Amino acid sequence: MREILFVCHGNICRSPMAEMVFKDIVRRNGREGDFSIDSAATDYDAIGCGIHRGTRNALVRNQIPFSEHIARRVTMDDYVSSDLIICMDDENLEHLERIVGKDSDGKVHKLLEYCGETRDVADPWYTGNFDETFDDVKRGCEALFDFLNR
Repeated sequence: MREILFVCHGNICRSPMAEMVFKDIVRRNGREGDFSIDSAATDYDAIGCGIHRGTRNALVRNQIPFSEHIARRVTMDDYVSSDLIICMDDENLEHLERIVGKDSDGKVHKLLEYCGETRDVADPWYTGNFDETFDDVKRGCEALFDFLNR
């Protein structure tokens, strides 16, 4: 079973969005037994909070099922147990390194790398554009799924 962890700043917008989108892709492809999928934050800002209403609304609009979610911070245990840790932006990469150290195992990547892009997934907490973020997350998750099935 492959363990995939999606990471963003607060674990209330982008990373739970990616978690739910990836779970939906996996479910639609009949591969639930092949993956363990979770999400976490690099910072403490929103620990204990649920999914941001903008993320919930984007998931509903796009008919992506989602479960209850409580924001939590990424740990060293997450690094050890995960096969891949997928960050949303460069700041997440920097903060993750402060928590787990250098990525000596090559597990840490940015989501849009799988689309052949180096840019960040914009944080809708600041942009207010959850639909644009959803589009990037969906493209990235589809490309990640395709990559993992090669």
